[in-house]
Amino acid sequence: MVSAATDIKLGTVLASTDLSTVSFTGTVPKGAILNPASVIGRGVISDIYQGEPILESRLAAPGSGGGLAATIPDGMRACAVRVDEIIGVAGFVTPGMRVDVLVSGNPPNAPGGREDTLTTTILQNIQVLSAGTDIQKDAEGKPQQVQVVTLLVTPDQAQTLSLASSQLKIQLVLRNPLDTKVAPVASTPLDTLFGKAVAPPHKAVVKAAPKPVVHPYSMTVINGSKTTQESFGSPEGQH
Repeated sequence: MVSAATDIKLGTVLASTDLSTVSFTGTVPKGAILNPASVIGRGVISDIYQGEPILESRLAAPGSGGGLAATIPDGMRACAVRVDEIIGVAGFVTPGMRVDVLVSGNPPNAPGGREDTLTTTILQNIQVLSAGTDIQKDAEGKPQQVQVVTLLVTPDQAQTLSLASSQLKIQLVLRNPLDTKVAPVASTPLDTLFGKAVAPPHKAVVKAAPKPVVHPYSMTVINGSKTTQESFGSPEGQH
């Protein structure tokens, strides 16, 4: 069977110097290649290590060439995003890993006119095609290295990712490759990090009792043949 003469990286276009042969006893594995000439010029879609048999499933279709494009399945897209430097270095994100994509920002037209910062998960269980650095220019036009991760997504997901990249801060979180479950995740507002806001104690307002309204009245006093009119202002006189 045709095997790798040396370690072959993803995207490599095979040449005769990359190939060797290995003897095999028993049933030939499915997809095994017996003729070295049939694989020269084909792209490698996953890493192959020295001495490992080269199978059809590890190669791009004839005529599709090499590089990243050859690794993209039909109906899928490769979308590159700029990520936080901390998660992009030291091998945290490598090809073949699975990630969720989170975004943080202020949603427009928030209810009640609030402008709380929210973090929400927009994509789940996304395969990483490549990770590395790219040269981009800063605000002053000077070249700078940025961390770039290329993700394998559907066309709809590519649009979502492109919009998020241009408007919001993106964060990738790694997940176990065996954990393929996709479930709804509630957004997290910033104020929840500080606990529920405690309203100040309510101070009771004590209102002074209204002053009684005095209704003056008069009384006719008859003393023998003498009659007088007396005026009083005391409320007790109303009874």
